Amino acid sequence: MERGWIKARLSEAHLAVVLLTRLPMPRLPDPAPSLPRSVWAYPLAGLVVGAMSALALFVTMALDLPPALAAGLAVTVQVFLTGALHEDGLADVADGFWGGREVARRLEIMRDSRIGSYGVAALVLSLGLRWQGVAALAAASPALAMAGLIGLAMLSRAACGVLMAALPAARADGMGRIASGAAWNRVIAGVALGVGAALGLGLPVVSLLIVQGALVFGLAQVAKAKIGGQTGDVLGTAQQLAEIGGWLVLAAVFA
Repeated sequence: MERGWIKARLSEAHLAVVLLTRLPMPRLPDPAPSLPRSVWAYPLAGLVVGAMSALALFVTMALDLPPALAAGLAVTVQVFLTGALHEDGLADVADGFWGGREVARRLEIMRDSRIGSYGVAALVLSLGLRWQGVAALAAASPALAMAGLIGLAMLSRAACGVLMAALPAARADGMGRIASGAAWNRVIAGVALGVGAALGLGLPVVSLLIVQGALVFGLAQVAKAKIGGQTGDVLGTAQQLAEIGGWLVLAAVFA
């Protein structure tokens, strides 16, 4: 029974990495676990992304690149490793929520592969704020910036699970529908993973949880008002807002 339990958790972690990154991975076992069951492991996918971006920051600063340039490359590694998955969700939400007057039209815009002015502005602001947050910490302490890259990558992905459990799916199909219905015990396990990592890395966990929680709560209220629930794009937006909020906290505390 213990071996079966471990095998199931490994399969769920495998699915989380496949879903949230573009890293080459072995095929999922058959039958594959459901998305809601893997929600606890989303911070583990964040650990992979955060560790690789932290390594990029370490190498570039060891080569005496300026902190701002090293920070830009670290953020670039994050975007590359995820295939801009969360950034795409943020852009779609910005276009849909503020580009349509009716729920059906908003959902239609969110599915459109084209990007509008709201989406462009959201992407510029997200990338710029995260870049400047990493740069501010890297100038003060490269070790703190590396800790931030790892800890925030984990905590921000736990935020996706919160909305999976808290909001109904806004569509009858799509990623949001497949991901809906996550059990709160699995969501809390994911949050605990992120919190434990942040504590171990010396990050101000209470301040992070307050700011990130407020941003995710605010997003949940807007999503309910605009489209009646969550979609995959809304989950990606939660990750982006949580990470941006995290960098603002770390810059205020350390930089």
